[in-house]
Amino acid sequence: MARTTKNVAVLGSTGSIGENTLQVIANSGGTLRAKAISAHTQLEKLIEQAILFEPDCVIATCLQEAEKQDWKRLPKGCELLLGEKETEKVARRPEIDVVVAAIVGAAGLQSTWAAVDAGKTVALANKETLVMAGPLVMTLAAQTGATILPVDSEHSAVFQAMHAGNREEVGRIVLTASGGPFRDHSREKLQQVTVAEALAHPTWDMGPKITIDSATMMNKALEIVEARWLFDLEPQQIEVVVHPQSIIHSMVEFIDGSIVAQMSPPDMKLPIQYALTWPHRQPSCGQKLAFDEAFKLEFEPVDRERFPAVALGMEAARAGGTSGAVLNAANEAAVAGFLEKQIKFNDIVPACRSVFDQHPFEANPSLDGLLKVDRWAREEVSRWICT
Repeated sequence: MARTTKNVAVLGSTGSIGENTLQVIANSGGTLRAKAISAHTQLEKLIEQAILFEPDCVIATCLQEAEKQDWKRLPKGCELLLGEKETEKVARRPEIDVVVAAIVGAAGLQSTWAAVDAGKTVALANKETLVMAGPLVMTLAAQTGATILPVDSEHSAVFQAMHAGNREEVGRIVLTASGGPFRDHSREKLQQVTVAEALAHPTWDMGPKITIDSATMMNKALEIVEARWLFDLEPQQIEVVVHPQSIIHSMVEFIDGSIVAQMSPPDMKLPIQYALTWPHRQPSCGQKLAFDEAFKLEFEPVDRERFPAVALGMEAARAGGTSGAVLNAANEAAVAGFLEKQIKFNDIVPACRSVFDQHPFEANPSLDGLLKVDRWAREEVSRWICT
């Protein structure tokens, strides 16, 4: 049989997930093709990627930065598209088979929504889509026939491990957390954390926002909400455990007590590739575990007093409605404030808690309603920072 090629749109191609995705595509032997790529401000890197992968189009979403570039360097026949709306249009193009949703934060919601609305296969790295609008997105996917495949290492692990039994036999899932760089810090020491220290993750190489989320463990809070909707679980079926080695990426416990775990080195190319080639597997360009050397697998409970973000995520998962959108927006704004040295590390989660507790909750919001409360939460964090 002739080999078929999947056409892939990599939205957010210059970030960590996007770059790893392009490496997976380069290693695919022609079974995957980067049909479209996009970036916001790293447009020099976008042009270099276009020269190397020769997509049909590139999307520059930041118009101000786009004016500074020499787009004549693009390969012949490569279409230049400008503006955020173009990611939504490209996600709907009939020639696109898989959309990699790798735009960080709430900025990725609209293009992911467009891909789901068009019935595409979506390799979802943008957890904020389900944190903000999980019920709406999953309902839309059921209506359009879209397939949502997780790229987050934890959710990919759960997705793979669930294949060991029937869906109704799942008792609970256990999301693993590295604990970040401050796993052993006292509450007093956490008050002195610098931006440089928070950006130095011990096991993963990620962008600044996600790295800070790991340090506060807000990433686990968001992953709890994401898992709630992605796997149609009750909040009490989701647990978090600290696993410093980041080798077991998550586990599924079935009703008979059997626990199935997915293991691999901390390398995002494996979950990315699995999402792109599902339901098949291919040889990977990622790292593999070496069993000719001794290594340990350690687990410890989350200290929820030092890392209160986890409890906040569980509350958002239980409440549903506008809670996830508010938590996500407040966190994005607070992390930006920390990176700009406007607030301390230990202020990030309290800022989120303050806005979360006072937000105008709505149980069944529309997409427009979620975007409205997203803006409200960001404004409230700005006020919190200024007080």
